[in-house]
Amino acid sequence: MANNHHEYEEVHLTDDDDAEDIELVSGGVGGRQRRAAPPLSSSGGGGSTTKWIVILFLIVLVGVYKLGMEEGKAEVQHEGFDGGGGVTDNYSEVNVKQTQHEDAAVQEEQIKQPETTTTTTTTVPPKPPMKFTMDHLTAMRTECNNLINTLNDYYYGEDKAIAMLMNSHIAPWDFNEVELDHVESTDESTFVNQYPPRKLRAVKLVNTMLRALVSDSQRTFLMGGIGSSVMAGHDNCHYDAYESQMERLFSPIWQAADMEFTFQNAGEGGGCGDSFENQVWCVKQNISPDVDVVHYEWTYFEHGAAYDWHESLLRWIQMLPKQPPLHIFNTGRNNKNDRDVKLTDYYARYGFNAFYMRTGFENGGYDYEKEKSEKEIDRFAWGHVGDGYHNTTRYGELEEDDLRKTSLGVVMRNWHPGPMGFQLTSDSFTYVYTHAILKALDIIEKEVNDGKDPREKWDASTRPIFMKGDLPEPMYCDPIYCVVDEPPGCLNYELPTFGQWGPRVEDPDDDLNPYLGEVQKWNVWHKDNDLWYMVGKQDTSLFKKRDDAEMCRHLDACGGISASKAEDGMVVFRLPKMEVGLVVVCGCCGKDVGQNMFMDNENLEISFNTVPLNKTTFDVWPNKKCVRLLKKFPTSGRESETPTGHHYLALKLLENQVGADVRISHVFTI
Repeated sequence: MANNHHEYEEVHLTDDDDAEDIELVSGGVGGRQRRAAPPLSSSGGGGSTTKWIVILFLIVLVGVYKLGMEEGKAEVQHEGFDGGGGVTDNYSEVNVKQTQHEDAAVQEEQIKQPETTTTTTTTVPPKPPMKFTMDHLTAMRTECNNLINTLNDYYYGEDKAIAMLMNSHIAPWDFNEVELDHVESTDESTFVNQYPPRKLRAVKLVNTMLRALVSDSQRTFLMGGIGSSVMAGHDNCHYDAYESQMERLFSPIWQAADMEFTFQNAGEGGGCGDSFENQVWCVKQNISPDVDVVHYEWTYFEHGAAYDWHESLLRWIQMLPKQPPLHIFNTGRNNKNDRDVKLTDYYARYGFNAFYMRTGFENGGYDYEKEKSEKEIDRFAWGHVGDGYHNTTRYGELEEDDLRKTSLGVVMRNWHPGPMGFQLTSDSFTYVYTHAILKALDIIEKEVNDGKDPREKWDASTRPIFMKGDLPEPMYCDPIYCVVDEPPGCLNYELPTFGQWGPRVEDPDDDLNPYLGEVQKWNVWHKDNDLWYMVGKQDTSLFKKRDDAEMCRHLDACGGISASKAEDGMVVFRLPKMEVGLVVVCGCCGKDVGQNMFMDNENLEISFNTVPLNKTTFDVWPNKKCVRLLKKFPTSGRESETPTGHHYLALKLLENQVGADVRISHVFTI
């Protein structure tokens, strides 16, 4: 029997069955089926027949029910319509397969409807809370303000503190105009063209602080300094060097955020014969490549003519992971060398600047020239105590030992700054960086208050990666060597080093060693300096009577790998990946050992990729302790081949060395 669009199977009932025992139950989308009530009796012939009929009916009914469910689902998924636009529920004929002769109207509607693809929704776990909390922000801001207030008071007011500490740089620092939209700008070309260098420079430093604070993976703010004996702190206790003073002054700010502050002092004394010309190539090994800010000092040796090396160094460190700003420490006056000024503005977007210690003292208003002419007092003469503002350092004022207190008041030991000179240097950099942190804290607070996660913009993972083409054209440096995608690779045997070596001595037993089986017995050595090495007579005399003398020990020492006899054989260096093919070796110890030790030494054979090199192609470069073996990759011959995928440099003594040993202090490449 049929009822409009619903059709039901006819069920044969016994005489005792009652119509009320038949129920209509829902059967799929829009359809219903009849369900028979259980039979009242299973005895007798009629009862048995009825039993089997009911069983068969139920089997068919289950099949129809399942098919109805599947058809109903298909109709819903395809939003099937009947001829009049309503949802169809007419299942008059049960088919296992879909018939090929569907209703034309339904087929037309199905063609019109887009297929629905079942998608799986992946639940992304919520990002864990930022490690830098608002409690950290509050505590850090308090420490920043405490430090700034301390220095403002110490230098007789904010105006004078700014003049001495912020305006003593070749380009005065100013963070007042830095706003959120400046720091978060992603269109660098527009940003660079729109704002003056002073703002670009400040924005870079604020950005550096922002990324350090909000990146959950960073727990240490790391600075590194390369330089001469001034950077090393010679003629003072190491404790009094500006890097050590800065660690003590700046650390409480970072500790307020449950972070650390570390300053890696890679300064090297002049006894090894180094200069900026060979040490800048080793920035990636001398200090960690993970530094946030790089300091450089070699200004005594530059004579105003190192702008090309400044530019090379600045460009190379932009290829490091954190693209650190480069800040130069100069002990003298800011004479505003034209080329240095141009570099400072040209590379302002990378935070480049230079501090001048003597200018910092003079900016405070003390008339040193008048005092010198009228009273014959030269406060920058060797060993003079007191800078005209104070007679000792702030921590010297707490010193109970009068001799130590007096020693801490020395401005210049000789050409090396004393504790007072180093204190001003530490104060200046810390004052500048603290202002940058305060601006970063304001920006973080605004983002959080606006319901945003600062990590979305300033996490370390969001920092763009620089390639050589992203930097502007160089002004002074040699583009062959300074326009590269990676900093130079260096193996520096001198101490200290904190970073990654580039070349390395190949294991004599390594299967890839092209000289496997040959004698390779060169020896690594370091000069064993005692506790009082380069401490200075005054502090040596003082601290020999004290229990805390260890804080005077300096870190630097000459070192190298050397051979003196033919039986020492050779040393084989596996070279790192290179872009240009430049290979340079430097000798130790002295400023002009390169010519005799490498170029004119007939006992020494130098090979590249197992092919002996012609020494007439060498030149003394970049200073007199070093020799350039290759300017670029060989383009032909066996020396241009790398069967193992690596380039190798080998030096071999053919006969016993007469006179000085062959001592290699550096191997660097690019």
